[in-house]
Amino acid sequence: MKRFLKRFNRNKDGTTAIEFSLMVWPYILLTLGIIELSVMYASASLLEGATGSAARMIRTGQIQQAGGDPETIFRDAICTYATVLIRCEDVDIEVRTMDSYADFGDMAPQFDDDGNMVSNGFSAGGSADRVLIRVAYRYPMMTPLVGPLLAGPGNSRLFMSTIVLETEPYEFEGEV
Repeated sequence: MKRFLKRFNRNKDGTTAIEFSLMVWPYILLTLGIIELSVMYASASLLEGATGSAARMIRTGQIQQAGGDPETIFRDAICTYATVLIRCEDVDIEVRTMDSYADFGDMAPQFDDDGNMVSNGFSAGGSADRVLIRVAYRYPMMTPLVGPLLAGPGNSRLFMSTIVLETEPYEFEGEV
């Protein structure tokens, strides 16, 4: 028996395969986590850029003077910008006018029982109005292994982009 144990201890065949089998799962989990985080942050950045681009249309009065439904025009502007990683039907939009910038503190976002933002309407305001623009998107995690670690039990993460601005005085009296 002693000789068998000595021979077993000296035998190094298969050591690499055993070490690989122990290390492959943490490596795969780490690689999937890096990819998931990259796509998640790219989606958040894309939502922020889309909100900024669409908010510019409110700031300059394009949406207010377009003649169509302002919310549809705003949503189309966001969807045009963010077509790759964001599902347009899952975007929640809230646009509200404020009397002063101090009103922002009283306009906290409202959430339902599932943690999704509840919109309080769409009012793009008029010339030289202060406007609060809030866009929310619930990002669904792609991987079932890494998703619960990064997002929690719902396997999704809420992204929210908020912009407070004053529209330009786009209504002029008289002609130049």
